[in-house]
Amino acid sequence: MIPGADDPSPRRIIHIDMDAFFASVEQRDNPALRGRPVAVGGSSQRGVVAAASYEARVFGVRSAMPSVTAARLCPDLIFVKSRFEVYRAVSQQIREIFADYTPLVEPLSLDEAYLDVTDHLPDGMTATAIAKQIRARIRQVTGLTASAGVSYNKFLAKLASDQNKPDGLCVITPDRGPEFVLKLPVGKFHGIGPATAAKMQAMGLHTGADLRAQSLEFLTRRFGKAGRYYWNISRGVDFRRVSPDRIRKSVGAENTFAADLMTLDQADQALEPLAAKVWTAVARHELQGRTVTIKAKFSDFQQVTRARSLGHPVASETELLTIARDLVRIVLPDPRGARLLGITLSGFDVPDDGPEQLDLFA
Repeated sequence: MIPGADDPSPRRIIHIDMDAFFASVEQRDNPALRGRPVAVGGSSQRGVVAAASYEARVFGVRSAMPSVTAARLCPDLIFVKSRFEVYRAVSQQIREIFADYTPLVEPLSLDEAYLDVTDHLPDGMTATAIAKQIRARIRQVTGLTASAGVSYNKFLAKLASDQNKPDGLCVITPDRGPEFVLKLPVGKFHGIGPATAAKMQAMGLHTGADLRAQSLEFLTRRFGKAGRYYWNISRGVDFRRVSPDRIRKSVGAENTFAADLMTLDQADQALEPLAAKVWTAVARHELQGRTVTIKAKFSDFQQVTRARSLGHPVASETELLTIARDLVRIVLPDPRGARLLGITLSGFDVPDDGPEQLDLFA
């Protein structure tokens, strides 16, 4: 049985994803930027794009791209300095809207979250109607647009929110879910990163249909514990619940870059949005961690980590970022270049049976 497809009362999950969030806030606050290609981040030769407006994305500009590459792709690109305190304030406004509809809200970062409205549907309302209301209220309160995906599990809801961006809505019903996944490229699957997608494609696994054709034994042999997850999602199955109050053993964020980072300045700027995502999650769950770990993956896919444990909890986002930047200097610069960087905060006072890590992909 496919959960959701055959269940007479499947879950009703909404995934809300703000449209080009950082860049859209900048365009909202500065009318001169509206309708123009904007990149949030450093404009120097060694800068990194933290976010790009849709006008910039037309030219191929993407987050985590070196600024010099972005400027070459889009000569009229306007660089603006990031203002994370403003983004966090807007994010809080959005979460207050979510709370009016359900207590089951699981933020993934400043600009996206899952909502489970299964047991919180007013008489006569559907999850789709609630998603429409939420998007309208976000626009009214913040002046920004959001895209929404509605489905019977988290995996499909997140996929759906990507389908009609920007300012779009997509619903994947239980009868459509398994078929929808069949045609999807594996690189579009949430939870399958660029390296895993490349490995799958080298094995001839290009779509959900290719994954579904493989046995569970084959996938677990090739991909370890993640193999079962891949087996499930290729069938439109995802057992994960929307969990707003899970206890974390660690909180981590990482990003794979469009072009390898070659300098410390590039790495420093790339770490800033990662530290912001980690600290937002830590603050929301009222956690205090003592150990900061950075992860770097080089162009040859070799990976290293470096950690520092303090005698006291990390006190602020600034301290977290400072430690991460100190640690990254142990491994960078490197002639291979860094294709991925990540920050994890751990050392929380939690039970041993708590989840291992909350991953916040940039």
